[in-house]
Amino acid sequence: MSLTSTVADDAQVVTVNAQRIDAAMAIQFKEDMRSETEAGPQRVILDLSHVDFIDSSGLGAIVAAMKQLGKERKLDLAGLTPMVDKVFRLTRMDTVFNLYPTLQDALDPEQVEN
Repeated sequence: MSLTSTVADDAQVVTVNAQRIDAAMAIQFKEDMRSETEAGPQRVILDLSHVDFIDSSGLGAIVAAMKQLGKERKLDLAGLTPMVDKVFRLTRMDTVFNLYPTLQDALDPEQVEN
């Protein structure tokens, strides 16, 4: 799985450079997220703007990535495509994560929820 990472302001932005996070990719995603986020700012933003499809394994992998960060760090999600956004809302994961329409919205200090 191809992830890229940058630090913007006070957050680490991890971009998923794949169209799918599914059962075939979930284990690799978790390992790549662990290595990308081992250290860094307290806030991690996962940019999902390239992801068109996510299944239950993908959801589980994102939850696992959040848990790997520990209680003192936070994982927010940005750039959800309509289909991915629908999956997060149907599964009520929008109550677990802060969802932002775009990466820019997630980086905007006025939009950030604590």
